[in-house]
Amino acid sequence: MIKKLVMFALVWFAPGGAAFAQSPPPDPIGQLLFPPELVMQHQREIGITATQRSAITDVIGKTQAKMLEFQWEMQSESQNLTDLLGASPVDEAAALSQVDRVLNTERSVKRQQLSMLIRIKNSLTREQQSKLRALRDSAAR
Repeated sequence: MIKKLVMFALVWFAPGGAAFAQSPPPDPIGQLLFPPELVMQHQREIGITATQRSAITDVIGKTQAKMLEFQWEMQSESQNLTDLLGASPVDEAAALSQVDRVLNTERSVKRQQLSMLIRIKNSLTREQQSKLRALRDSAAR
């Protein structure tokens, strides 16, 4: 819920407002990395070895375990923020401090996700990366 509120505020109060919400900008970082689903979907075409598969499976498993921890933390921190915002009057300093905790958890989630994607990319050869880019681009057309 909090994430939706933050996104709403960013979209509507940012320069361009509603126009920005209709067409999100391209993701240049996402174009440089490979989600696990893409790698798994095309593992035969790109020639994933048993060692690579093991490394990728390991990093995905560790990331999923960490994400579960973050999910619990995010739920707790978001509930604390909701409680603070439900008061009348709202303790602004406490609410802003709590939103910092929520945003720090979100930052940790994004950092963990990026770390996983980097490790997946680093486990692929340049040739495999090139093939995956071509497969992804052809599917997007």
